[in-house]
Amino acid sequence: MAITSAAVAFVLLLAMAAAAAAETPAAPIGLPGCATTCGNVTVPYPFGIGPPRCYWPGLNLTCDDTTGSEPPRLLLGDGTLRVAEISLRNATVRVVRAGSIIDGARVTTDRNVSFGGGFVSHGYMLSNGNELVLSGCNLVATLVEDLGIGPGRSGIVSGCASFCSFRNKKVESVGQATGKFCSGMGCCQAPINYHSSPTGVHLRWLDAGNHSEALTFLPAYVFVAEEGWFDRRPLADELLSVNRSPSRAALEVPLVLLWGVKQGLPPLPSLPANTTTACSGDAGRMLCKSEKSVCAAGNLGYTCQCEDGYGGNPYLAHGCQDINECEQPQDHGCFGECINTIGGYKCQCPRGTHGNYTIRDGCVKSTATGISIIIGVGSAAGFMLLVLAGIFVAQRFRHKRQIMLRQKFFKQNRGQLLQTLVSPRADIAERMIIPVDELAKATNNFDKARELGGGGHGTVYKGILSDLHVVAIKKSKITVQKEIDEFINEVAILSQINHRNVVNLLGCCLETEVPLLVYEFISNGTLYDHLHVEGQKSLPWLTRLRVATETASALAYLHSSVSIPIIHRDIKSSNILLDDTMTSKVSDFGASRYIPMDKTGLTTMVQGTIGYLDPMYFYTGRLTEKSDVYSFGVILVELLTRKKPFSYFFCDGDGLVAHFVKLLVEQNLVQILDPQVIEEGGKEVQEVSLLAASCVKLNSEDRPTMREVEHTLEGLLVSKKYVKTNVVVEKTEGSIHPVRAHAAEEGSPQNLPSAGSLFRVMNCSSKKEGQSMEEWSRRYSMEEEILMSARYPR
Repeated sequence: MAITSAAVAFVLLLAMAAAAAAETPAAPIGLPGCATTCGNVTVPYPFGIGPPRCYWPGLNLTCDDTTGSEPPRLLLGDGTLRVAEISLRNATVRVVRAGSIIDGARVTTDRNVSFGGGFVSHGYMLSNGNELVLSGCNLVATLVEDLGIGPGRSGIVSGCASFCSFRNKKVESVGQATGKFCSGMGCCQAPINYHSSPTGVHLRWLDAGNHSEALTFLPAYVFVAEEGWFDRRPLADELLSVNRSPSRAALEVPLVLLWGVKQGLPPLPSLPANTTTACSGDAGRMLCKSEKSVCAAGNLGYTCQCEDGYGGNPYLAHGCQDINECEQPQDHGCFGECINTIGGYKCQCPRGTHGNYTIRDGCVKSTATGISIIIGVGSAAGFMLLVLAGIFVAQRFRHKRQIMLRQKFFKQNRGQLLQTLVSPRADIAERMIIPVDELAKATNNFDKARELGGGGHGTVYKGILSDLHVVAIKKSKITVQKEIDEFINEVAILSQINHRNVVNLLGCCLETEVPLLVYEFISNGTLYDHLHVEGQKSLPWLTRLRVATETASALAYLHSSVSIPIIHRDIKSSNILLDDTMTSKVSDFGASRYIPMDKTGLTTMVQGTIGYLDPMYFYTGRLTEKSDVYSFGVILVELLTRKKPFSYFFCDGDGLVAHFVKLLVEQNLVQILDPQVIEEGGKEVQEVSLLAASCVKLNSEDRPTMREVEHTLEGLLVSKKYVKTNVVVEKTEGSIHPVRAHAAEEGSPQNLPSAGSLFRVMNCSSKKEGQSMEEWSRRYSMEEEILMSARYPR
């Protein structure tokens, strides 16, 4: 009941948080229906572009997109100033002015040039965040403003002088000292100490006479720029280069202007220069619409700001919203643990420390008294003893639990059944049971890097046993009872099989939740991997024929040479492994079944791989040894065509097997055969094709046995080539001719029929209708039978 109440309270808390978030809209930038950007510049209200309703009177800007400029330019005043940034918090506008205030190439006499009218007449002031910059030789520049006390009376806002020595005229630039300000040689910088409304710039020469030489050496430039602009060394070096004009980009000069709101508001109070005061109630209500904003009155007009802890646009309703100072706590002077609150934040030293959290590394760990140290040491010693005792007890408990789990898993994984199955040979039972510790060490605790791949019944790992024997360890994927039974089935079957073409089972482990099998390690991959490689060449035809013969030999052994016949039930190219000598090994007996001697088959749940699965077994569930014959026939088709049975379909809807048989009947098999088979194969290709077709007949009774298939393939392999001492014997048209061994190497084109001759062979009917398997199977002489038996012992 308590858990249910807590869950309901938690859901209600989430709902309240979501409702609070829904009630707080996103911070607005401008009025509804008004554009708030021009190019890459944001235009917040009270500024605006477009119709008068979008801006406060006097703060309209122009978005110039008619000149084809990319992006559009935001212009202020008379259009000579391009807006780069608008700050509501600082009440500033950062603008860019192109070019020098005075044309330096023509200043041969003293000059007075107007400056500031483009923004002063529109209600802006020059911020004290700017400076006066002069470059040239032997000049004095002053920035002046009108004091309003009579004609010709002006006040100096800032000024500086620049000097040059013409003793060495071959220099490329005027050398400058390292630091913020120019040294006075070739250029000078002077701060602007207060907000002002400049009216002009005066330029005076310090020496008399012709100044053409000085202008040729270094042209004169006068700028009013944002502080720090001229401190960028590459820019200063470009402007001070001798006998070379600066680039257009170098003459893009930023400066900072102040703004305020006057129109439509009560008259401003009389204030000293550069001071501000709180607004009257009417002005604040009319201008500052956000409930978390404050109003200030200055010399230039009224401005609004968000309260401390809030950010956004104070000129709009709900414009000021809480900011999270803890996202960047050090910017707010917090070097300890920061906790954000509505409209502020809380800073404190972390738990276990004390000190000054407003400075870096100000919080230090608390010091303990002598008694505290003694108590702490004693407590720590007691705690360590308890911990050690707990670890000892836990290890003993864990060890006992592991033994019980292993016994449980051994029983669960049918360990007793396995012992019963292999009990007739006690040495086999003892050898096949491998401890889990040995396998964990062999695979580095079943490291993913040791994975070799996965089949339909488990994942295979590469391991190295304590005797340095390399093995493959198969781990069952699923722990359901059906999979465990199949696992035990595979162990029981493989423990009684001894054939050179069947993978050798070394042992198993039943002490884990997921059973483990240990096989001999086959390092050369699968038949599927070697057959379906990129490129035009794959396995040589003779190797394919030999692999097919060896696989048929293994299946014939399973069907007729063991005490109880075994049906593999999942024969496919990926379950045929190849060792370093390309000898085939049949693997993956997880789906295999015993067939009692007194029965020809049994009914089971259908299991196998699509493309290789016997259709009669699929439809009836009746499993016989002819089901393996069908799957082997599909492998023969795969070897002949080098096409994948489970993914190859033709335009008429037929699969690989059906299309192969169709082309064989039409005597047009060359359309589907692998070009390498056509090039390297001989007449035996036609016979292997007929053998494959007989293996995949729909009626299982019409299929040959695996022993008959084995004999047929062995005869074809012997007729193709066999070696006795150093002489190769070839059988052609019923006679045997010895040739030199080097003249009949595997895959040598000169010993194989051409593609054209093979095409003619395939387009000739070699069998009549109604011929049985026995009628067209190869007959062998006594000598050939002896050679075959020596070549393939069983």
